[in-house]
Amino acid sequence: MNELLQLSDVTASLDQCYRRLRDWLHQRSGMIYPEKKKLLLINRMQRVCERYGIADLDTLADSLMSGLNQDLQFAVLHAASTNHTYFFREPQVLDYFKERILPTLPQTDARIWSAAASTGDEAYTLAIIAAEMRGMDWATRKLAILGTDISDVVIAHAEAGVYGRTHLAQTPNAITARYFDPVGLDQYRVQNGLRRACTFRRLNLKSAPYPFQKNFHVVFCRNVLYYFDRAQQREVIDAIYDVTEPGGWLLTSVTVSLRELGSRWIPVQSGVYRKAA
Repeated sequence: MNELLQLSDVTASLDQCYRRLRDWLHQRSGMIYPEKKKLLLINRMQRVCERYGIADLDTLADSLMSGLNQDLQFAVLHAASTNHTYFFREPQVLDYFKERILPTLPQTDARIWSAAASTGDEAYTLAIIAAEMRGMDWATRKLAILGTDISDVVIAHAEAGVYGRTHLAQTPNAITARYFDPVGLDQYRVQNGLRRACTFRRLNLKSAPYPFQKNFHVVFCRNVLYYFDRAQQREVIDAIYDVTEPGGWLLTSVTVSLRELGSRWIPVQSGVYRKAA
């Protein structure tokens, strides 16, 4: 009986910690961890505790609530984010960008925002597509690609531009040979010329209005909106709308629909939306 009571106490304590951490993440970044993902969040937070020598999840929650340790906050945000990505992900959306949008971008000062850049795979993919379709000179001199993410860790990875085979699994060998240099241990670095087309910065999508001096012609916001509840999804896509040029484009995951959010974006096809000209 005592063992059952102790087990019940442990379960109740974990539930409380889960709720505190879940609520902090939602308030801080808009991320949602529903009940069905409770164990996933607990496991990720326990790894943070091990890395920082924190006794337990309750102590971790206390530290987050105090707001005193910014490094720890960033570590929790990074651990809670799913940052598995790779080059040339979701070709249906990329093909539309390549065939229908890219040819219409301005000859000079074209601007693209990868709004959930993670380790930079998407931003560099767009740069490669631009170089293939409109030439390396245009891609590196006339085009500016900004990649943002909430995690400093993945931003540092993106800036380094070094990737293993898992990131390049969907990349044709000819593209790998043309735009990457081998650096040993089955790792490849994006070539310097192409890396100059991409800039990476930390940004919380929940922190609207966004601090951009110029609007974008194209915004990619894929594999991130499902972290937010419906109200925050609407806030994010409205804020993106406000920093997009008239006639500009928003590309999302094909599994994400904005139709029920009542946004100003005009649906074109699955994963593709346009701002009124």
